[in-house]
Amino acid sequence: MNSLPIKELIARHRPGHALEQDFYRRADVFEKEVDSIFLKSWILAGHQSQVPEAGDFFVFEIAGESIIIVRSDAGRINALLNVCRHRGSRVCLEEQGHTARFVCPYHAWNYDLNGELQAAPQVMDTLDRDQYPLRRARLENFLGLLFINFDPDAEFAPIASDFGGVLAPYDLPHTKLAHQESYRIRSNWKLAVENYCECYHCVPAHREFAVGHGRARPEGNVAELRQEVLSRAQSCGLSAKMTQKGWKNAEAVGMDRYVDRYPLLKGHVSGSRDGKPVAPLLGTVSGFDGGATEFQLGPISYGLVYCDYVVLYRFTPVQADETTCEVFWLVRETAVEGEDYDLQELIWMWDVTTRADKRIIEDNRRGVNSRFFVPGPFTPMEYYTQAFTEWYLDVLQT
Repeated sequence: MNSLPIKELIARHRPGHALEQDFYRRADVFEKEVDSIFLKSWILAGHQSQVPEAGDFFVFEIAGESIIIVRSDAGRINALLNVCRHRGSRVCLEEQGHTARFVCPYHAWNYDLNGELQAAPQVMDTLDRDQYPLRRARLENFLGLLFINFDPDAEFAPIASDFGGVLAPYDLPHTKLAHQESYRIRSNWKLAVENYCECYHCVPAHREFAVGHGRARPEGNVAELRQEVLSRAQSCGLSAKMTQKGWKNAEAVGMDRYVDRYPLLKGHVSGSRDGKPVAPLLGTVSGFDGGATEFQLGPISYGLVYCDYVVLYRFTPVQADETTCEVFWLVRETAVEGEDYDLQELIWMWDVTTRADKRIIEDNRRGVNSRFFVPGPFTPMEYYTQAFTEWYLDVLQT
């Protein structure tokens, strides 16, 4: 039985402290999050290289909803809700593939690649098929990154304006998916996002990452090095522009975003085992400036762009106590595996880091589930996690 209404639970939150246990466990809280956050947010679905030809598709699932991402005959990429307009069956049961049409396995209603109804056995002559297309989600193909939103009125133009120039040198439309990995985390999605948003844990928990990434140090310790990196960025064809519109600074729920460039350490120029390049330079980037560009777009989608590859993160809520961490590695479109990059070396840093995060987050969940858990205070290096919790509580009240 739920002990307190959600509004009372929010009201008794102690500012500057972590969230109470009920926020991570209660089914009614999770359903409120789906309605207030995930149905209104821009969410990374994938990359355009996953659907290079007409009829190529993959299915993206979040919080009980299923979306077919498919390229049409005209080259348009659609986001079709995977719900038959007859009696609601899933239309597409495969995770990915190639097809000329989607046929519901229940009663064989047929849809084309734009989701238009083409056939319905025995009733086609009496049915107005224009009234029964597969419903759509919004899809924005932003520099090759595919973002979806269930809100038909959600804005994307301000995001594109803030990010376009910063990400342009990497030429993301001409990258390709080199690898994708799913990590199942037995935890509430917020523990995963809270963990990603702070690097207070990086030195003790991610030594492979911490040795070469300035994000693992307090800002005051790397401020001078950051300025050196930013001063070199332009000479390598990179932008030093930053955007800070995360959480409460965003115009609306689901438009949360930031972009920042921070220094790598000890001569590292990429996110790799030894800090050396692991793939060809991206886009028009002419050299390694010793930095990495970090960004957020929406509440659960994040990216880190090195001069030679991109890693994208999505923390997908499955249910109140389960999250899927999806990681995408992108390289230059013309790069050839085995010649231009070694796949295991490319993915090493963020595979070992994510596996460690999975353990950390699941251990955190076990502690939060304790009868004796009392939320503690945030530290200065957890400022962005604190900002997330403050934003989250505000959104949950609406």
